[in-house]
Amino acid sequence: MECPHLGSSVCIAPASARFPQGSPSSWCCSVCRSNKSPWVCLTCSSVHCGRYVNGHAKKHYEDAQIPLTNHKKTEKQDKVQHTVCMDCSSYSTYCYRCDDFVVNDTKLGLVQKVREHLQNLENSAFTADRHRKRKLLENSSLNSKLLKVNGSTTALCATGLRNLGNTCFMNAILQSLSNIQQFCCYFKELPAVELRNGKTAGRRTYHTRSQGDNNVSLVEEFRKTLCALWQGSQTAFSPESLFYVVWKIMPNFRNGASTVVTAIFGGILQNEVNCLICGTESRKFDPFLDLSLDIPSQFRNKRTKNQENGPMCTLRDCLRSFTDLEELDETELYMCHKCKKKQKSTKKFWIQKLPKVLCLHLKRFHWTEYLRNKVDTYVEFPLRDLDMKCYLLEPENSGPECCLYDLAAVVVHHGSGVGSGHYTAYATHEGRWFHFNDSTVTLTDEETVVKAKAYILFYVDRQAKSGSDKL
Repeated sequence: MECPHLGSSVCIAPASARFPQGSPSSWCCSVCRSNKSPWVCLTCSSVHCGRYVNGHAKKHYEDAQIPLTNHKKTEKQDKVQHTVCMDCSSYSTYCYRCDDFVVNDTKLGLVQKVREHLQNLENSAFTADRHRKRKLLENSSLNSKLLKVNGSTTALCATGLRNLGNTCFMNAILQSLSNIQQFCCYFKELPAVELRNGKTAGRRTYHTRSQGDNNVSLVEEFRKTLCALWQGSQTAFSPESLFYVVWKIMPNFRNGASTVVTAIFGGILQNEVNCLICGTESRKFDPFLDLSLDIPSQFRNKRTKNQENGPMCTLRDCLRSFTDLEELDETELYMCHKCKKKQKSTKKFWIQKLPKVLCLHLKRFHWTEYLRNKVDTYVEFPLRDLDMKCYLLEPENSGPECCLYDLAAVVVHHGSGVGSGHYTAYATHEGRWFHFNDSTVTLTDEETVVKAKAYILFYVDRQAKSGSDKL
């Protein structure tokens, strides 16, 4: 949104401001010393924890307003307010008076100057850290990247993705896809695109900022991103070229062509609608790339796994709610071709064809005419042996192992807001689970993964694992 308060709040000169030492994304709150989600005040350059930690950045703003309301204002106090701050990880700007993230800048471009200064500090810290790790690598005679986990050093080859400004959702999805071998192996095995006279081998090309006058294809940028994530040559990779190409050509993905995406993520639903007046049945088949599942209303007040009495919401409850017979309400009357008028009816979904990779989206954002809120219910989900046979249209034609799925990745939304928050991902690679938080990658365990409040779940058909190179 456009913020009208930048002129009275953004007044620090990046070159002379007293910023802490080190990487901005790891700065500590001056009150609680937490290094999670540091936010810097654009009035005085002080650092506090953000709205999803202990909220000291908000308290810093509130404390600054006390003399403006309870005491006589001085001319300086009347003009300067500690209202606007910047997230040191994503470089997004937030105004507490507007209570929202903002996209505009001051006439002198001070917000962008602070953003560029923080990015330079982050890059310098990254270079110094990489040099330190290279020295450590040489001294320890290891052949892969080193990462600190619970105070100890372990050899890893995972790479994070830098946040380009509110791109945490894209980063979480990319990390999830990079750990689904049935999908990413197709791109990793493609030969690099040779650029000749601005053309690629039969692929449409698009100009990108990071490539100067060269042209690259979406497939090539995606291939390079996937290859960079697990080669272990850097701590964090910037997906700027991929982001810009996707942003540039997104309208061109509306022609419904058959692609590698549909071959791996594509399934088919059968939609049955029955007229309750004459009994006429209508059937149609709908292709899908993911299933959007409601969290049943009886579970929506249960927020955590361990604090509530009574039954716990499970992924099976959400799938059953999706496929159970449903009577359509008055706003969804069915046009019966036999009755020649809209009638009350029932609807039921069956899965006619399961995909190789099953993407399940839990509807955590609930919209009504007067209210928008997040459904924070914990949904229990299995790491292995998700059996989808009971949701099939013809389960008797399926083998005993063909409908079993194992979890490959989980995307999590952090925060309570519908239009804000942060996204991270858990994914398994070669038998180990990792947590991907933009440029930060950490080892984790199954117990931590199953406690996550999942937003998107990626399950892989167990039979497809052995044939991931066959599309």
